[in-house]
Amino acid sequence: MTDPNRHSRFEDAQGLIFGTLMCALGLQFLQHAGFLTGQTAGLALLISYIGGYGFGPVFFVINLPFYWLGYRRFGLAFTVKSLIAVALLSAMAQIMPQYLSFDNLHPLLAGILFGFVTGAGLLALFRHGSSLGGIGILALMVQDRSGFRAGWLQMGFDIALFVLALIWIPLDRVLWSLPGMVILNLVLAINHRRDRYIAL
Repeated sequence: MTDPNRHSRFEDAQGLIFGTLMCALGLQFLQHAGFLTGQTAGLALLISYIGGYGFGPVFFVINLPFYWLGYRRFGLAFTVKSLIAVALLSAMAQIMPQYLSFDNLHPLLAGILFGFVTGAGLLALFRHGSSLGGIGILALMVQDRSGFRAGWLQMGFDIALFVLALIWIPLDRVLWSLPGMVILNLVLAINHRRDRYIAL
C-alpha cells in the first residue's frame, strides 16, 4: 500500500528538476549582474569570479566532502538525491547561459528575483528529501537536532562569506548582492519548518 504521506519517485523526480531549474535560473540573475550569494554556491561563485573557472565544475567539486556528512545523518536516499541535485544544477548552470540572456536587468531586481526564485527552488529540494549539499546539509542537520532553523544558520555563513568577498569584489557589487541573500534566507526561514511541511 502506498504511503500518502511520502512522495512517489515521480514526484521526487519532478521536485528535483523543478528545484534545480529554479536555482539555475536564479544563478543567471546573479552572474549577469556579477553578484554573490551565500553557502557553497556563493563560495563557488567567488572562486569562479577570482579564477575565471566555470561555476558548474567548481560547485560540484566543493560539494564532494559534504556527502559523507549527509549520508551519516540523513541516509543513502538523501545523499543520492543531493548528489543528483548538485550534478543537475552544475550542468544547468553551464548550459543555461547559452540560451538565456538579459538586455536590461536592474541590480535591485536581479537580487530580488534571485532571492525568491532560488528560495522556491531550495524549498522544493528540501521537501523532496534533497539539498544542494554543503552548508545546506549542515543547516538541515542542525535544524533536525536542535530546532534552530536552517535559514538562520545559512544567513550567518553568508554574512561571513560576504565579508571575505570584499577582498576581491568591489564594495558596490557586494552591497547590491545583499537584498537577494536576505530574501533567500527569509524565504527559507519562514517556510522551511518542521512543524509544517518537511518530507525527508
